[in-house]
Amino acid sequence: MAIGLAVAAGATTNPLLHLLMIGAIVLVVVARRGDSEWSGSLRIYLWLALAIVVVRTLYRVVFGGGDGGPVVLPLPGIEMPEAVGFRLLGPVTLYSLLGGLFDGLRLATIILCVGAANSLVNPRRLLATLPAALYEIGTVLVVAVNAFVQLADSARRVARARRLRSGRRKGVRGWLGWVQRVLVPVLTDAIERSVRLAESMDVRGFGRTEGSRRGQHLVGAAVIAGLCLLLVAVYVLLSGDAPMVGPGGTSLAGWPLLVAGLALTQVGFWAAGRQVRRTRYRPERWGVAETLVAVLGLAPGVVYLVIGQALLGVWPADMVALHPSMGEWPTLTLATAAPLVGVVLLAFLTPPPALTTASGQTPATGAVS
Repeated sequence: MAIGLAVAAGATTNPLLHLLMIGAIVLVVVARRGDSEWSGSLRIYLWLALAIVVVRTLYRVVFGGGDGGPVVLPLPGIEMPEAVGFRLLGPVTLYSLLGGLFDGLRLATIILCVGAANSLVNPRRLLATLPAALYEIGTVLVVAVNAFVQLADSARRVARARRLRSGRRKGVRGWLGWVQRVLVPVLTDAIERSVRLAESMDVRGFGRTEGSRRGQHLVGAAVIAGLCLLLVAVYVLLSGDAPMVGPGGTSLAGWPLLVAGLALTQVGFWAAGRQVRRTRYRPERWGVAETLVAVLGLAPGVVYLVIGQALLGVWPADMVALHPSMGEWPTLTLATAAPLVGVVLLAFLTPPPALTTASGQTPATGAVS
């Protein structure tokens, strides 16, 4: 779900669609989050998203906001040297403010997609479902993501402890006291808990591989070479002046490079997977709920990419809905709004998460991710 909505958010500039995505994300997280330590991290992502929107809008004001439209803030400008390429302040137009607001809202939506995944997914279960070739990278990512989750949990516990105490100072001394009593304990506790997780994973053998050093180097070289071939193939296919141009403006030389890159990357992943031996005591089962999440979650990204690329000019109303102009009020169409309705249905079609039991078992998350 998070990947599909992130792709959809990047494929449109319509603020109405972004607001619908944010509403769908919040609804699904509230309806399907458990009581685990990472379930409340979405609140931090919401504040981060709000800060991104504000900073992106202020950026347009500070570094010149004269992109057309009526002037809404007649600020004095500071002329900079021509080599710098920008100016400070100056008259701010309506279109410039809207452009900064819409860009910030798009980035904020992508951030909230990541926050939804972190709030719903158990990082330890996520590590168990990763392919064997990505096991080492997955171990690092789990520890890194867990640090942010622990930060949110530490902030809640410190705030709860502060509410039990009385007396608040104002001014500089109050701010310094807040740093000493809140910020430092939160960061220290989050880092210590993440380090303990990394140490426990290392003791249990996470991230270790078999095979010789030479074999690991060959596998890494094969994967890197395959990725480089894929990059060259994509460039050749998208380049307008590439040699051996075939029908439709695509380069015929890029297809052999693409096939070779895919083959070499697949061989590298296969060889890397053979170096990792894992034992699954309780393997994850793929059921109906997981299928619904995969289909309905990826639908917005696929539909928006199809409208924006393959059907360019076929559905003009949908193209206008995806990329409205600054001088017109953004609109919605059935093709752009229907995939988001499917995401909202995930809050009701997926099973509720299992809460933490009295015996202290680790809570199992729902199917949404």
